[in-house]
Amino acid sequence: MSGSGTIAICYNSLYRHGVDAKRRVQIPSKWRPEKPDIELTLILWPKSVFGPCLRVLPPEQMARLMKDIDALSNDDPNKVVLKRFIGSESDQVFLDKVGRICLPEELARRADISDEAVLVGLLDRFEIWNPARYSQVSSSDQLMAATAFKMME
Repeated sequence: MSGSGTIAICYNSLYRHGVDAKRRVQIPSKWRPEKPDIELTLILWPKSVFGPCLRVLPPEQMARLMKDIDALSNDDPNKVVLKRFIGSESDQVFLDKVGRICLPEELARRADISDEAVLVGLLDRFEIWNPARYSQVSSSDQLMAATAFKMME
């Protein structure tokens, strides 16, 4: 349970959805917040060598990210870089009445998401990928999985 007494959503599985002409993409029903007015933060996430995706953070994860960045030393030049990058390369979105979010035009363009998207659960958050980029990332993940799972033993 989270601090508010509600059960946190588990973002698991993988979904492939179309993106309409207004850049709206369907969010799986089991990933939708109970209250439709909960804002999700979309961040252009540049960590993959195959190109950026959109990382989607629910409010509690966005608050944690902000706290983690604030905890960095003011002498660390990465602190202001992270604040500036995330501040300028993110946006808040809300689900519409049928469970879609609208991808902001510039973020969608930079993540190369146009007519189709892959939504990938990361347990406490999720990502939205261009299908071709995700295919490359998935292949790379498969190669690294055995090593990564050794951390779980």
